[in-house]
Amino acid sequence: MKRKFLSLVLASAMSVTMLAGCGSSTDGGTASNNNKSEKQEEGKIINIYSWNDEFRQRLEAVYPNVESTSKDGTVTKLKDGCEIHWIINPNQDGVYQQKLDEALGRQADASADDKVDIFLSETDYVFKYTDKDADVAMPLQDLGIDTDKEFADQYDFTKTTASDSDGVMRGSTWQCCPGTLVYRRDIAKDVFGTDDPKKVGEKVKDWDTLKKSAAQLKAKGYYTFASYADTFRLYGNSISKSWVTPGDSADVAVDVDSKITDWVKDSKEWLDAGYLDKTVKGQWNDDWNKSMSSKSKVFAFLFPAWGIDFTLKPNWDGKAGEWAVTNPTQEYNWGGSYIHAATGTDNPEHAKDIILALTANKDNLLKISEKYSDFTNTKSGMKEAAQDDAKYASKFLGGQNPFKYFAPVAENIQIAPLSSYDQGCVELIQNSFSDYLQGKVDYDKAKTNFETAIKERYADVKTVNWEN
Repeated sequence: MKRKFLSLVLASAMSVTMLAGCGSSTDGGTASNNNKSEKQEEGKIINIYSWNDEFRQRLEAVYPNVESTSKDGTVTKLKDGCEIHWIINPNQDGVYQQKLDEALGRQADASADDKVDIFLSETDYVFKYTDKDADVAMPLQDLGIDTDKEFADQYDFTKTTASDSDGVMRGSTWQCCPGTLVYRRDIAKDVFGTDDPKKVGEKVKDWDTLKKSAAQLKAKGYYTFASYADTFRLYGNSISKSWVTPGDSADVAVDVDSKITDWVKDSKEWLDAGYLDKTVKGQWNDDWNKSMSSKSKVFAFLFPAWGIDFTLKPNWDGKAGEWAVTNPTQEYNWGGSYIHAATGTDNPEHAKDIILALTANKDNLLKISEKYSDFTNTKSGMKEAAQDDAKYASKFLGGQNPFKYFAPVAENIQIAPLSSYDQGCVELIQNSFSDYLQGKVDYDKAKTNFETAIKERYADVKTVNWEN
């Protein structure tokens, strides 16, 4: 099934052009998927596309070939004489993907210094880039990476997410994003008489138990969560089949799983019961951010490690130690940044070296976990972190070691089936039913609005099927 932007990419053949340049940074491997027996020189400029400086910071922290980075963060010099040029565009409004897609569309004819060498994607749209028909992300085996050997310690669902429909890995990630329930200690003490993570965990262990706890919280004047959007990922991770079943038909059908309509019905019930704050409409807005402040009456948020570090911590205006983590109501994963070598790169050896250093080296990943509190992608490493309170305790969480709660969730995550339409489906279903949950439209109108919106987003979508 050809994707819209990929028709531009596939209009001309993707060829791997190797030009003389700085020395290879690896200790072996292959240089291209056209000639696996001969090592070729690398280009001088390594262009990496991303949406923020998160990957750059982690590369600087552990990649041994880094020499220095410019003050503005746009150029990183390597010890072998090459330069990494960071091309950063914001994720908002699809700008990052638009700029990346345009660059990938020019890849075959681009000069060596302008070629995309490495690019990042997120879980919500990774399949768009790992699609085997698109062929914009190289199979890692074509870089000379033995994926079975090098990534044996990675969490299985991250390998599945990084693979095409044939199971061929076309990317890899340094992070795993299991979610926990992050709660206010002071509210827990007021309502439950304890802020102990194990005891609070018993109060939120499943949906029926959480509903009873929500009633207790309401009786004391608190909300369980800020918004109906806060629970979406738990339901969305539980769908039994992908939003769009892969195939060659030009008429695409979107299937809305019953777990999604369950989220709508349960959200309406929780809103009507007063367990959610009706004034907080969705996420990533000012009201949602303020619901993480010390004046808020919101008890908990559902976050992976990055959510605590990038979202909760900046919005908290109280003292450190007032938040803690415990088990979520059900296992879920939220997010993940995947590293890809672009088809047509003139720097395959550097791409291989960077991918292995950032996603397969356990010591490097543990350094990232210690420095940035990322839950990283080695099972044995995360078991070690979960047992090392001295090294992995969080000051923000009052000295608690959150890896103790992240690790068991990661072991039990079953990733939802992916499709190239995931991002649009996830965004538009929430947008359409937010209007329903806010009382602006009725349920049937929300369904109709989603059908209209998804067909406008993707011209090849002709049908929407509702499981119930």
